Amino acid sequence: MKHHKVRTYKSAEHLDRADQLAWKIASVASDPVRIEEPVVDMIGNRIIDNAAVAAASIARHPVVSARAQAEAHPRHPGATIFGLPSDQTYSPEWAAWANGVAVRELDFHDTFLAADYSHPGDNIPPVLAVGQHCGASGEDLLRGLAAAYEIQVDLVKGICLHEHKIDHIAHLGPSAAAGIGALLGLSTETIYQAVQQALHVTTTTRQSRKGEISSWKAYAPAFAGKMAIEAVDRVMRGEGAPSPAWEGEDGFIAWMLSGPKAEYTVPLPQKGELKRAILDTYTKEHSAEYQSQALIDLARRMGPKIGNLAGIESIVIHTSHHTHYVIGTGANDPQKMDPKASRETLDHSIMYIFAVALEDGGWHHEKSYARERAARPSTVELWHKISTVEDPEWTRRYHSHDPKEKAFGGRVIVKLKGGSTISDELAVADAHPLGARPFKRPDYVRKFRTLAEGVIAPAEQDRFIAAVERLPSLRAGELSELTFSVDASRVGVPASYGIFDWKPATQTAARRTAGS
Repeated sequence: MKHHKVRTYKSAEHLDRADQLAWKIASVASDPVRIEEPVVDMIGNRIIDNAAVAAASIARHPVVSARAQAEAHPRHPGATIFGLPSDQTYSPEWAAWANGVAVRELDFHDTFLAADYSHPGDNIPPVLAVGQHCGASGEDLLRGLAAAYEIQVDLVKGICLHEHKIDHIAHLGPSAAAGIGALLGLSTETIYQAVQQALHVTTTTRQSRKGEISSWKAYAPAFAGKMAIEAVDRVMRGEGAPSPAWEGEDGFIAWMLSGPKAEYTVPLPQKGELKRAILDTYTKEHSAEYQSQALIDLARRMGPKIGNLAGIESIVIHTSHHTHYVIGTGANDPQKMDPKASRETLDHSIMYIFAVALEDGGWHHEKSYARERAARPSTVELWHKISTVEDPEWTRRYHSHDPKEKAFGGRVIVKLKGGSTISDELAVADAHPLGARPFKRPDYVRKFRTLAEGVIAPAEQDRFIAAVERLPSLRAGELSELTFSVDASRVGVPASYGIFDWKPATQTAARRTAGS
């Protein structure tokens, strides 16, 4: 890896294209290195993982709405949409939109945490959709996804967005554009312009993950993927982009990040170096914010030691800066303690999550978020006894570059009413590569079959898994096999009208819905 210094340049200063971050990213994406077997295997795992969580969310309201929007844009050859028959195809940017929301809705797929946060699996819907539309092969898809993961992880390692309240999709737009460029074998020049365009249009604020969190949390990554596809399409037609996007005097670093005097260091593979970043990422066993994964496992372990939970006086979770300030009491979000809060908000409340995991001895992607579950009196009482504090050591480990030391968990101290305490700690989740039970291909398949049960017919599950197993040998035009269909009764029906449904016969009903 080569570590690149990135800073702002005044307009009067000359900065060669070859020295711009966007060009360096494009050079990595356009470098046709081989994809080694562990990377091939992990890409297959993540395709399975995405399909699993998409199946579980197939009838949830945001997913139904996104799919309805996409269905207004049929196209041939086009791309497939999760849940719909594979012979029904849609414009790739809209298919990526619908699939991206389905993948992200439950916050249950892969993650990478470093200087910033990310869910690298969000790259898969746009890259796959373009691959399906353009008749790409399995090898093409592997090349594109290896590049997308590489750029995503490297940007997350080098540039912190959240300290400036910028949402992490600002790294996703460029990585998806780079991945699409690699998939299609585009020139460095084309990818360079597309990466900059994608950054320019996907810079949004973190209010989407603050306070009363809405369904936009699921839509935001899908938006970045959709914008990446449109950016590549536009640049392929000969158009340019704001340049230099990161280093410009009025650019991203100068006005969105740490200002004109700031300097960032972004690691990127050198020419000919393999793209292995996906191997640094990790998926979720539990449908909750990643920093809660180890703490859910710790709650499972501590529950039997505590015994009667009514005897608890207080619980303090000593953890990292991120966990304390984003999903802990350091966020100062009263919604995180509210039984009427949205699912998205509860997903970002470690106090709620730890309470439920203690009571239930585990976590369920639907039952643990149910309205009646959140309102259970014993849960509310326990929930409000839990607080978090930042521990400098856990913060240091969170930011460590040593994978053997890097930690996302914490130390929990339970004070009982009699005055005694029970404490325990866990650094990484059981499913983490360094955890007690690292996820392998059978674990991804099991997760898929568990979440697909009652949604996808067993024969269709088998067909999909078999297609992923053949990923490297899928021929041009066969990427449409990397989807799944369900019975029409399973996909849900939109509960309201939108612009794409607007017809004279529906105007009255649409107005009534919009005004209700």
